[in-house]
Amino acid sequence: MFIMNRLIYLIDGFNLYHSVIRLKRDTGYSAKWLDIASLCKSYVYLFGKDAKLQSIYYFSALPNYLITSNPDKIDRHKKYLSCLKSTGVQIELGRFKEKEVYCDRCKSMILKHEEKETDVSIAIKLLEILFTDMCDSVIIVSGDTDLAPAVRKSQAIFSGKKVIFAFPFARKNNELMTLAPGSFSIGKKQYINHQLPNPVILKNGSQIHKPVTW
Repeated sequence: MFIMNRLIYLIDGFNLYHSVIRLKRDTGYSAKWLDIASLCKSYVYLFGKDAKLQSIYYFSALPNYLITSNPDKIDRHKKYLSCLKSTGVQIELGRFKEKEVYCDRCKSMILKHEEKETDVSIAIKLLEILFTDMCDSVIIVSGDTDLAPAVRKSQAIFSGKKVIFAFPFARKNNELMTLAPGSFSIGKKQYINHQLPNPVILKNGSQIHKPVTW
């Protein structure tokens, strides 16, 4: 009897982004033009010859608070998301929230913006796709321990499903590795090998070029 192993990836966009920044700091190579769909597909073989990639969900947030001070950054982010969509990646957007924090350097309270909702959104999507039997295995691309409770609950309820982590470069977490045996790390060469074409040609024929600063 043929049994297919259906795979879904959940991508923690900010965790992955900080990994890309670390790569640039360590090697000098900028991998911001990352082809996430290609990267995810390159690991399907780990799940056996009957594995089939169903969906890739990418969780992020637009820094709309920069609309006045740095609109180009928002524009670059939007264009990159359009590129990801063109490869079949499904985008799930959260938001940034204002937060007052104490600044040791200036000795006063300052206003910062903190990305919110990503962890919760990933946790909800994880339970949703398992509850609706959309897949057999879930690969969470993140090294964030805030996702541990959702994974533990998923393992308890859906014991027949597999949930593991694909740790972004330099973000491996031993606690999550113990929680989800079979988890693996994404090597830095994978970022370099899986870059989007320049330009990316969208389905409507328009082109998006890699930002010069990337």
